[in-house]
Amino acid sequence: MNPSENLKQIVEAALLASGKAMTLDKLQDLFDEMERPDKKALRKVLEELAEDFQNRGIEVREVASGWRIQVTRACAPWVSRLWEEKPARYSRALMETLALIAYRQPITRGEIEDIRGVSVSSNIMRTLLEREWVRIVGHRDVPGRPALYGTTRDFLDYFGLKSLDDLPTLAEIRDLDVINEELKLPEPDGEGAQTMDKEGGDMQEQEQAGSETGKEPGTAPDSQAGSGQESHEKEG
Repeated sequence: MNPSENLKQIVEAALLASGKAMTLDKLQDLFDEMERPDKKALRKVLEELAEDFQNRGIEVREVASGWRIQVTRACAPWVSRLWEEKPARYSRALMETLALIAYRQPITRGEIEDIRGVSVSSNIMRTLLEREWVRIVGHRDVPGRPALYGTTRDFLDYFGLKSLDDLPTLAEIRDLDVINEELKLPEPDGEGAQTMDKEGGDMQEQEQAGSETGKEPGTAPDSQAGSGQESHEKEG
């Protein structure tokens, strides 16, 4: 097979076999130095593949960690039934905390509590850190030097985003309970389900036994774990 004549097929096969996002540099490393395509040629075939996969059950998509093949969101409800374990849902409190970090980063835990009007449980922050959706990006230069939190590349990869600029505007955000139901987010190992009192607004996090894990990379929309924990700061 001539690499120059079959570049699209080689790239498609690499994305399928990899099972995770691949950068242009990683794709170039597949080739010998004499046959290595330039990044312009690779990007062209990736865009062609994205067009080829339109209106199909899987898609080629660029996320923060590179390019990957993934199941489309429309097909996710059926594909998710391949896994016997039913993923637990995260609480509204956790989703609100994650949203505040994403839109107002860098932000301290105290600032999150001021905005929400309730305390943020250690359980919530531990869950976000263990999922590697957020990380400590610094410390506020005030007494006590509280930690500043920001989102990671894994956060962008999981939600199918290339950068923070791809986040929906605040006006576009729908009810968090609806989003939570659609995503059916799995919990990391060792984390119990977190619940919220729907009537009063009292947030209550409960730990219970069980271990829920995420799906395999590239098998469901926005379920890809990226490499590294590089933070992306964006002033809210």
